[in-house]
Amino acid sequence: MRTAWGPSTSSHGSSCSKGSKGVSQRRACVAAAAPDELATSSSPPPSQTSPPPQPVENLYTRLDSLLAATEDPGGGRGWVSAPEAAATEAAALALVQQAVAAGQLKGFGSLEQAVPKKQYTIADLKLNSIQAEALLSPKDNSLNLTRNVAQGAAAAGLAAMAFLSDGNFVQVFQVTTALAFVLVFDQVANQGGGESLIVDTIGRQLLPTYRSRVALHEAGHFLVAYLVGVLPRSYTLSSLDAFVRLRALNVQAGTRFCDEVFVKEVQTGRLSSTSLDRYTNVALAGVVTEYLAFGQAEGGIGDVLQLDGMFRALSFSQTKADSEVRWAVLNAATILRTHEALHRRVAAAMEGGSRVGALIRMIEEDLAAKGV
Repeated sequence: MRTAWGPSTSSHGSSCSKGSKGVSQRRACVAAAAPDELATSSSPPPSQTSPPPQPVENLYTRLDSLLAATEDPGGGRGWVSAPEAAATEAAALALVQQAVAAGQLKGFGSLEQAVPKKQYTIADLKLNSIQAEALLSPKDNSLNLTRNVAQGAAAAGLAAMAFLSDGNFVQVFQVTTALAFVLVFDQVANQGGGESLIVDTIGRQLLPTYRSRVALHEAGHFLVAYLVGVLPRSYTLSSLDAFVRLRALNVQAGTRFCDEVFVKEVQTGRLSSTSLDRYTNVALAGVVTEYLAFGQAEGGIGDVLQLDGMFRALSFSQTKADSEVRWAVLNAATILRTHEALHRRVAAAMEGGSRVGALIRMIEEDLAAKGV
């Protein structure tokens, strides 16, 4: 259904470059790195010379311009090269770090540990009204229903064609063969992306609750990421939107992040504990969102599986992986429960097409009004 961190640029290109899909495609990268140990710091070295801070009114506009340029610096000419994306992303991060230092962005990274980092048990999750089985075992009921309806409609169409053909089944056979060929080609060439695009589009039209679920899911990724210190870069709420913007069929709804530091750590085989904590929170924020809102996660099975793959690549014991996941679940849940109204406002704004800068401003203004 939806990816954990969504696509990273050229989303959906090289699996270990800026063109890869966030954590949902980091598994191969991490597996290739397979570090033996964790480093202790993930923050890039501070700039030696910092320009004066932007006026707050200009900050969000400038940030939006930089984030947009990471995908299309030529103003409509298409894909951006990896060096261009990396340089522009670094400029966006520098702008945010400068604004944080100047006290203009007080929310960014302010809740890296909403709950203390320690070992938690299943009993601890239950004490916080979280059933791990329902949260970490997503069931994609909405899209499965949509897929069944679409398949039933296709079968009914073929049956009607056979009935109207007066016993001439050659045309029916030709159409059936063509459909089978298209489906097989889609699975081979696009990993089923074409089918996913059709099913997702139908689901959004037939099931309003599915649309709101996707928006809440991605808003959960966005809000948690920002508050734990990962800068959101862009987002899509449908496979069709992702296809139009990214020119790729094997892309679903997702939130993209400025994660160059994470990628470099993976490539060098030294994933820091700070990066691990941040991205575990971000990966699980979607399923935590759906669990809190609906009592059962539907989207995010890929998030859970790929996070598990990352832990295996890092040679984590099951006990260590479970401990990291339980803490991240509690941390993300605490953030989302504390800021439930803000979370829903962010989701509504995302459905309305608000830009990343506007969403960040909404978060900052909400936190300021609360005195956080």
